[in-house]
Amino acid sequence: CYEAFVHIVDSMVNQHAKWLKVSAGIAWRRPIASLNYLLTSHVWRQDHNGLSHEDPGFLDHVATKTASVARIYLPPDANCLLSVADHCLRSRHYVNVIVAGKQPEAQWLGIDDAVRHCTAGAGVWDWASDPDETPDVVMACAGDVPTLETLAAVQLLREYVPDIRIRVVNVVDLMVLQPQSEHPHGLDARAFTALFTADAPVIFAFHGYPALIHRLAYRQPNHANFHVRGFKEEGTTTTPFDMVVLNDLDRYRLALDAITRIPRLHDRVAAETQRYWATMERHKLYIAEHGEDLPEIRDWRWAP
Repeated sequence: CYEAFVHIVDSMVNQHAKWLKVSAGIAWRRPIASLNYLLTSHVWRQDHNGLSHEDPGFLDHVATKTASVARIYLPPDANCLLSVADHCLRSRHYVNVIVAGKQPEAQWLGIDDAVRHCTAGAGVWDWASDPDETPDVVMACAGDVPTLETLAAVQLLREYVPDIRIRVVNVVDLMVLQPQSEHPHGLDARAFTALFTADAPVIFAFHGYPALIHRLAYRQPNHANFHVRGFKEEGTTTTPFDMVVLNDLDRYRLALDAITRIPRLHDRVAAETQRYWATMERHKLYIAEHGEDLPEIRDWRWAP
């Protein structure tokens, strides 16, 4: 389903979720196949259509439904999508929402690692992280495009600050961000801290509206240090990368966010801010002249 237009069935999802909740308590009612929504043509790949086709708010809608029923998955790559889809199609008595774009994207995990990652719901990507147990910053992400921008930001940070200590956390199952007392998939305080630390700044790149992350995680440890970037109702007919720039979800903004929030790097903030705006100026001039993104954006590849 087209992500922006799935709101047409909001009321039907409401009624079905309520029916699932009530029927689960009736002994003679057997569980039925889950209602699965695959949302494609999503907000971050609407550069050809513009603002009218950009709305990730269905996630907010489903997140309000009963915890025993509602599930939201944001696979970062194709193998994770296969794992999530397999789980959802086998499941019973849920409303499952999967968000996955139709455009070619990077492949981050092999299938075995993808299955383990999706089963856990969230995890540290060791291959993209520094081994230090006390990172300067946690770079978190949920969604395919936010994951791409986060990993690109990690490379920028290592270029800008070679001794920086970074932990990369990817979230597939959005409901793990809630406390265990609020959702069966939720993480307890110890597990949440093991991912996001007790006190490090967390730069969270999210597919949807930033407030949803805060709403889910507000009772968790270290939530006060969460800084979430996501969709903020900015868009037009433009290039793919300019879409994330317009919403402050681009790699350069994420890198600047991290530097700004690491105490030992405060003396670098002014210079890095100047570098950021110079890069944005170069980006704007290039897309205006060429109608496509800068070569370093189009050709970017992960390099450890």
